[in-house]
Amino acid sequence: MNTNEELKIANEMGIFERYLTIWVILCIIIGIMIGNWIPIIPQTLSKFEYANVSIPVAILIWLMIYPMMLKIDFSSIVNATKKPKGLTITTITNWLIKPFTMYLIATFFFKVAFNGWISPNLAEEYLAGAVLLGAAPCTAMVFVWSHLTKGDPAYTLVQVAVNDLILLFAYTPIVALLLGISNITVPYDTLFLSVVLFVVIPLLFGYLSRKYIIKNKGKEYFENVFLKKFDNTTIIGLLLTLIIIFSFQGETILNNPIHIVLIAIPLIIQTFFIFFVAYLWAKVWKIEYNIAAPAAMIGASNFFELAVAVAISLFGLQSGATLATVVGVLVEVPVMLTLVKIANKTRYSFQKSSL
Repeated sequence: MNTNEELKIANEMGIFERYLTIWVILCIIIGIMIGNWIPIIPQTLSKFEYANVSIPVAILIWLMIYPMMLKIDFSSIVNATKKPKGLTITTITNWLIKPFTMYLIATFFFKVAFNGWISPNLAEEYLAGAVLLGAAPCTAMVFVWSHLTKGDPAYTLVQVAVNDLILLFAYTPIVALLLGISNITVPYDTLFLSVVLFVVIPLLFGYLSRKYIIKNKGKEYFENVFLKKFDNTTIIGLLLTLIIIFSFQGETILNNPIHIVLIAIPLIIQTFFIFFVAYLWAKVWKIEYNIAAPAAMIGASNFFELAVAVAISLFGLQSGATLATVVGVLVEVPVMLTLVKIANKTRYSFQKSSL
């Protein structure tokens, strides 16, 4: 990317996007401080939970997703299904590669590389938590990552929908195969509630808002005035979500710093690996950037609400498996923002290759 192109992108960004790394670090610190010094706040917020889904976090994620749903021209969804390459990459990466590489990477680190720091029993539990994360591709936050990488919103919606359908049938047998556990019960209330909250509701409101405003104010007003009202909504929602998530886990972070770092290492390596598998595959296939970036983001990020819920039901709240899924939550946003930055830096190489 040349200097003029970089300046153009920088000028398009608001203050939140331009200095996002700084805001993220500050919000993580604020969240940890709140969790340790003002525990009444996360304790109160944790009471507003249903089917293992935090309602305050759900509302913030909804605010992050809604602006992207507004941009979906629903007639383009049909056209999205006519481009199977992006869906092929998403599906194969998420279901035939990701769970198994997570198992191999986590096994190496927890049972071999970290053998001197982690007991065999804890290693098994951390491995289980990693697998629960690796077998659950993202449902909600991928809309945020797609928005930040200027992804095609209609195609992202189709990609998420396909993954949700496969998740209903494939999650249990894959986890059972890798962990040798036969009594896995997927909390379908968590799964269905997440889909309704993070996909159906913002999609419905986005569709109705778009239709009503274009009908009454015109398309030019909708695109040049109404949409711009939500320019910072996604970023602000993301930063507030970080504060809440890290306030929930502030005590855990300070009580288990070494083990959290050890767990984070294979999770971060897996995230980068899966991103580049899908991203480079898309480049080789000459897929447009606005489809390639979300395709890579879906596999790299995780449906952590589901993973945490299954870990608690299988191994208990205080188990190593649950801690591993919680670490997955903690590293997800900072790591995914790094991948967003990488994608944005390389977007023009995709445009050149797809001409």
